[in-house]
Amino acid sequence: MTQQAANLPNVLYLSYDGMTDPLGQSQVLPYLCGLSRHGYRFTLISFEKQDRFAQFRTTIEQICAQHQITWLPLPYTKKPPVLSTIYDLLKLQRTITRLHHNNPFNLVHCRSYPMSLIGLYLKRKFAIGFIFDMRGFWADERVDGNIWNLKNPMYNLIYRFFKNKEKQFLETADYTISLTHRAAAEIRSWRHLNQKNVRLEVIPCCVDLELFNPDTITQQQKEQLCRQLNIEPEKQFVLSYLGSLGTWYMTNEMMQFFKTLKTVIPNAVFLLITPDAPDTVRSVAQKNGIQAQDLRITFKPRHQVPAALSLSRYSVFFIKPAYSKMSSSPTKQGEIMAMGIPVICNAHVGDTDAIVQQYESGICIENFTPEAYLRAAKTMAETAISPQTANHIRAGAMACFSLQNGVEQYLKVYQKVIPETPKPPAHE
Repeated sequence: MTQQAANLPNVLYLSYDGMTDPLGQSQVLPYLCGLSRHGYRFTLISFEKQDRFAQFRTTIEQICAQHQITWLPLPYTKKPPVLSTIYDLLKLQRTITRLHHNNPFNLVHCRSYPMSLIGLYLKRKFAIGFIFDMRGFWADERVDGNIWNLKNPMYNLIYRFFKNKEKQFLETADYTISLTHRAAAEIRSWRHLNQKNVRLEVIPCCVDLELFNPDTITQQQKEQLCRQLNIEPEKQFVLSYLGSLGTWYMTNEMMQFFKTLKTVIPNAVFLLITPDAPDTVRSVAQKNGIQAQDLRITFKPRHQVPAALSLSRYSVFFIKPAYSKMSSSPTKQGEIMAMGIPVICNAHVGDTDAIVQQYESGICIENFTPEAYLRAAKTMAETAISPQTANHIRAGAMACFSLQNGVEQYLKVYQKVIPETPKPPAHE
């Protein structure tokens, strides 16, 4: 380590998500790379799944090396439930205690609840800065997503444990990061909190606006994709869906919406850009009365997703509007908007509906009824998306989801927690 690097604020970033996972590459590393340019020295500890680690380890090592980030990957333990997480946390605590003894940290930045157990420990034991990057109401998400059944005494106990810890995280952290304004307002309404001790900043999920840029997609790329997918853009109305199906994403409701759309726009086709098995998708579609000839199912690696998305007239995502989802910031919303494509989505999920309204970036339905579907479908049929409209939607993505804005917001938080503003290092 150079003398210059040794003088920089020492930040420990903890993520239970792996950096070799897509989420780590899109929602963790871009921020850390940006912040490292502002004079922070990062030690990044993440938990990696064996197969992905073997496949993408070198890629992540190169990214970290370029930005002077020390990456210490630990193996993720999957089974048995609960005990595996406890084992991983004990392993992490031992590692961090040793690291802090050798080279004390100024700040610990914890992504989500399990990692914040360690952040709380470090804050109380060593009095270092602590950022609780909550990412959502994690314990409530486990219940709403049917992962924890509260009728099971063990899961009921774990839920109550984390709700108690949630209060401690919020009151003890130097700053809490919420993905949405709606979740921040909910936290501010909680009477069981000592609100004087709660400092909140809202930073939504970021989007790579350079990757998701319609100007980089050539006509040749579009024509090639249309041939591959049997799409005639001049004759067909393409509704798309991006990402995995199931759990929070309401596949049956989206299929029912498309079925309604077909009654209004008979030449509509449903393009699903998903890692899910095509046979599984076709089976769900068939159960909802949709013919296989109206589906276009494909999977694309991340760098090819924007080109596939560019074939869309609209892109749909319906998310289960559970209590915990008020804290959700769907990355796909920003990615779709960045391509200048209007969305069709549902209300009561994070700030989704507020963003649609503010930036006039699509249609937001209030409920999952045939009447709501028909109104939305008729609006889609009657609304022409001009280049000016597409540019306006992309401008909304730049205002709301830009990585640069996100890095600047995190930088302000870091500077409040570690007041001495560091001098940016000279990156090669």
